[in-house]
Amino acid sequence: MTAQYPVARLRRLRRSPALRRMVAGTRLHAADLILPAFVKEGLAEPHPVASMPGVFQHTRDSLRKAAHEAAEAGVGGIILFGIPAVKDARGSAADDPDGILQVALRDVNAEVGDAVVVMADTCLDEFTDNGHCGILTPSGDVDNDATLERYASIAVAQAAAGSQMVAPSGMMDGQVGAIRSALDGAGYENVPILSYSVKYASAFFGPFRDAAECAPQFGDRSTHQQDPAGPLDEALREVRLDLAEGADAVMVKPAGAYLDVITRVRDEVDVPVAAYQVSGEYAMIEAAAANGWVDRERMITESLVAIKRAGADMILTYWATEVARRI
Repeated sequence: MTAQYPVARLRRLRRSPALRRMVAGTRLHAADLILPAFVKEGLAEPHPVASMPGVFQHTRDSLRKAAHEAAEAGVGGIILFGIPAVKDARGSAADDPDGILQVALRDVNAEVGDAVVVMADTCLDEFTDNGHCGILTPSGDVDNDATLERYASIAVAQAAAGSQMVAPSGMMDGQVGAIRSALDGAGYENVPILSYSVKYASAFFGPFRDAAECAPQFGDRSTHQQDPAGPLDEALREVRLDLAEGADAVMVKPAGAYLDVITRVRDEVDVPVAAYQVSGEYAMIEAAAANGWVDRERMITESLVAIKRAGADMILTYWATEVARRI
């Protein structure tokens, strides 16, 4: 400090909107935002998700429209989650070339081309009849290594359908290495991997399971997703392992309750860091705004600025298109 009050008056740089904009330390850009979108096989019209006002399970046509709107707004990416008409224990629809997710990837690529990075969630929970993220053992545990084989096959199917990036979210040990090897072996060595490296067994995921129809039929995901009270060093180790296996970018999920983790990951790595503003974060603000308790637009912006300030380069948010239009 070179001066004290009254010479130093910090309010001078806050006196007008123009001054505040000029000296802002954190800036949101439309290209930082990634829109998660759900597409369901067999729908005749978009179906609203009750626990996430403004979010829909899309038809193929309405998904194309949403992708076009996102591209027009300047959104950086769109990540697709598919909900098949038929599910089974191995999630067969997940790597079916004619499955809903692969069909949707082709649709969206045809709609937006290179204007938006089109990517896919690479997991099994939307596709299994039990709602779990992998192949189950006879005792009902998720079989890590058998699941890796499925993830590898799914990633190749997504790349073949035009996914410009794959995003494994299952938190299986070794998932990035298995996917990288499979993509390279199939000639997709240029398809990057955005790994859900730090994903917590979080209560904030609740509404998502309505949207993706993937709630576990028994048990939970605490054996593979991280404990919210677990040591931070474990999160950083997950990141280091994923990078060693070939991840091109890493993700922290959820975002708002884990800003400290985002910051530590950002300090640790020299690759892009993403953060997912998850369904529960979205639903809380929408519910409070619907009751007139908060200023909706300001709350949305402030929540995203906090995530960006914590160190996220990219933010997955259901408000991506809306926010991109006004920043």
